[in-house]
Amino acid sequence: MTARSTRRTTAAHSRTAAVGAIAVAGALLLTGCGDQTEKKGSSGEGEGTGSVSAAPLAEKLPSAIRDKGVIKVGSDIAYAPVEFKDGSGDTVGIDPDLADAMGKQLGVRFEFENGTFDTLITGLRSGRYDIAMSAMTDTKDRQEGIDSDTGKKVGEGVDFVDYFTAGVSIYTKKGDDQGIKGWSDLCGKKVVLQRGTVSEDLAKEQAEKCPKGKKLSIEAFDNDQQAQTRLRAGGADAGSADFPVAAYSVKTSGGGKDFELVGEQVEAAPYGIAVGKDNTELRDALKAAMDAIIKNGEYKKVLDKWGVAEGAVTEATINGGK
Repeated sequence: MTARSTRRTTAAHSRTAAVGAIAVAGALLLTGCGDQTEKKGSSGEGEGTGSVSAAPLAEKLPSAIRDKGVIKVGSDIAYAPVEFKDGSGDTVGIDPDLADAMGKQLGVRFEFENGTFDTLITGLRSGRYDIAMSAMTDTKDRQEGIDSDTGKKVGEGVDFVDYFTAGVSIYTKKGDDQGIKGWSDLCGKKVVLQRGTVSEDLAKEQAEKCPKGKKLSIEAFDNDQQAQTRLRAGGADAGSADFPVAAYSVKTSGGGKDFELVGEQVEAAPYGIAVGKDNTELRDALKAAMDAIIKNGEYKKVLDKWGVAEGAVTEATINGGK
């Protein structure tokens, strides 16, 4: 979820991705990981990951998590193709598939739990989750526990293990772009988006720049699917989301007949797995696991599967967000 600002937030970069491949990948809907991974048997032998002791990076994990054999993941599971429910109700997408691959390196299951995006950091702080993995953009504000709207410190912040790069896109109803080619063209119009995202940050910034008499109206929702529904019904002029999500919606909603992308992707920034500041051992284990699947090719397979290879990184980074 992009900015998801709590982006899911920014140095404009334009990129063109294999959007068509996203649609093909969406049709596959393979169950990848997260709550899909197989549980360890009573003997301690993993029925999909191998025993914890046999996993190559198991010893890097905190002993409490190694003993449980589970990493609890907070995620807003309504952000296709990053994480979403397929027709059978299974959690699928880029993040679950990557987590599944990392689980094989660490000898644990990644258990995804659904929550609204803007509550994931709170859930992480309270101990409800061990990590948050939800297309969350790594930003300095999040690292330092700063509310991006008020500039005030609201918590101790989190660390990130960065694993992907994505920007923000605008989309409209297909055949009705109303001349919208960029953010400045939204003045005098209404945009729908997910609450707490970089899209919302960018819309608020643009609203302050709009001339008198051409107000930019912003309607924010709990999830991106609700925003898409409003736009589809004619209740707005445009929508905004992270590029992978917007591109996936354009290719799949209404069989590709509902929406179209307009303008260039902006605000390229890293997605990161959020971990508590006091949990550096888990953070470093996740980085090692991500680096391992990048090296062994599993990472590339996942990104190719979902048509988002342009967002690939060559190694995981800790707190690389600006």
